[in-house]
Amino acid sequence: MASFKDPSFQDRMSSAGQAKQRALDQLKAKPPVDEALMAERRQARELRDQALAEERAAKAAVLAAAKAEKAAIKAAAIAEEEAAAALKAARLKPATAAEMKAARDARYAARKIRAK
Repeated sequence: MASFKDPSFQDRMSSAGQAKQRALDQLKAKPPVDEALMAERRQARELRDQALAEERAAKAAVLAAAKAEKAAIKAAAIAEEEAAAALKAARLKPATAAEMKAARDARYAARKIRAK
């Protein structure tokens, strides 16, 4: 004995066909595409895409500027290190005999002045 909750194969096929027909009817009843509306939507999408592209370009420019600033700071630090190394090398370079005699004479003269 079949219950009302257990439809037969023919009943299921019939209800599936009816559902398919209803879906086709709804699709056919859909209003035609309005060209002006589609053009407006296309234009809005293009404006949005253009704004996004400009925003990305601005972010890229900011990142590039930050990168250039960082590189400039690093280059300045390297130049400072090189200058310090050159100064150290100049200090470590032995003085000539004449320079050493002049420095010794200056120290001697300073001691003489302080002693008075």
